Amino acid sequence: MSRNAVFTPPPDARAYRLRTARGEFAVVDSPAADGVEPQGTVLMLPGFTGSKEDFTLLHEPLGARGYRTVAVDGRGQYESAGPEHDEAAYAQTELARDVLAQVAALGTRVHLVGHSLGGQVARAAVLLDHSPFVSVTLMSSGPARISPSQQQRVKLLREALETMTMAEVWEVIQAMGPPEEVGGPAVGPGDPERLRDRWLGTRPAQLLATGRQLCSEPDRVAELADVPLPCHVLSGAYDDTWPVPLLDEMARRLDARRTVVPGAEHSPNTDRPLPTARALADFWDDTSAQRPTRS
Repeated sequence: MSRNAVFTPPPDARAYRLRTARGEFAVVDSPAADGVEPQGTVLMLPGFTGSKEDFTLLHEPLGARGYRTVAVDGRGQYESAGPEHDEAAYAQTELARDVLAQVAALGTRVHLVGHSLGGQVARAAVLLDHSPFVSVTLMSSGPARISPSQQQRVKLLREALETMTMAEVWEVIQAMGPPEEVGGPAVGPGDPERLRDRWLGTRPAQLLATGRQLCSEPDRVAELADVPLPCHVLSGAYDDTWPVPLLDEMARRLDARRTVVPGAEHSPNTDRPLPTARALADFWDDTSAQRPTRS
C-alpha cells in the first residue's frame, strides 16, 4: 500500500468498471493530453493491500508524454469484486489470467507496469502469454519472495486476519506500525479515511492468498529473461521488501533497463512521481524507437 495514495483522479480521467471475459474490474482510465501525439497505452497493477489510486500521481505526467494510462484494482482489491473467503480464486495464475483479460478488453497492446506484488502478477501474465504486451516494468518488485523481515511481518498480518475482522486489524496496523507492504498512517497527500475504506473494501481471502505468495514466490527471472519483451526494473533508492542490490542483480540477469529514483523508497510512484513518470516514459519512448530491443 502506498501511504500517499491519492483518491481524486485527474480532471480528464474516467473511473469505470472495465468489462472483461473474467468479470468487471474497477479502473481509472486517463487519456493522453490534448494536442500530444498518442504514444501508446499503459496498464498499471498495484501491490499488496494497494489499489489503482497508488498510480494517481502518474496519470498527468504520463499523459503529457502521450500515454494513455489505465490503473486497475485487481480481483478482490478495493473496488473490484472477489470472493470473501475463497483463497483459490486468488491463485497467482488466476490473477495473471485476469490481466490478460483486461488487456483484451482494452483492445490494444499495452506497456505493463506492476508495483511490488503487482510486478509478480505482471511477470506471471507475461509468462502465460507475452503477445499482448509491448514491454514490462517491474516497479519495486523482486526476483522471488520478500525479505525475511517482511516475511515475518506479513505472517503476523495473516495470523491477525485469520482471527480478527478487517476493521480490528486496521486499528492494530495504526497502533503497532505496519509492514512496508501494508502501509500505515497516511502522510503527505494521503487521506486516512479513504485509506481505511480501501482496506475495508479489500477481501480477506485476497490478502491471505497474496500474502502467502509474497512469502513463497520462486525465482522465475530466468524464465522471464527468455521472453522476447523489453524489460525495465525501477525502484526507489531504499527498499526493505526487496533490497536494492537484489533488484540491481535481477536487472542484470534480465538485461533490463535499470532505474533508481533518488529520494524514493518502496513506492516511487507516490514518493517521487515526476521522476518516476519521466523514467517510465523515457523507457517506453526508447522501446518504440528501437523495437525490437531484445531477442
